[in-house]
Amino acid sequence: MKRKIILASHGNFASGILNSLHIICGENDLVEALDCYVTTDFELSKVVKNIMIKYKESELIVITDIFGGSVNNEFLNYIKQPNFYLIAGLNLPFLIELSTKLVISDSVDKLIRNSLDESKMSIQFCNETFNKKIIEEDF
Repeated sequence: MKRKIILASHGNFASGILNSLHIICGENDLVEALDCYVTTDFELSKVVKNIMIKYKESELIVITDIFGGSVNNEFLNYIKQPNFYLIAGLNLPFLIELSTKLVISDSVDKLIRNSLDESKMSIQFCNETFNKKIIEEDF
């Protein structure tokens, strides 16, 4: 089954992070960006419905910017559809981890869980990490 990742955000965050992904990992046609509300005539429900129809035969992973935001809530309407996975909290470490292993992983569910675990370790309070490293080196 074909796999697709949709990045969906308020404003241009989705296309911006996709651009960063391309710079770091190279072009990837398995990932698309959906920038919401950047035009006055944008209709979220219509756009989301069209995405769901377009990728109904695929394993579709949608990553939104904010849990509980309008973009995430619109995709939540489809949460019970088969082969649909919704993640909130779009960030670059998670996206790199997920997208680089998308074609080699058997289970999308397991891939998402592992990518979440791996990317959480990249979130650091650098001052604390740096100071802790210096203290450990002094011993």
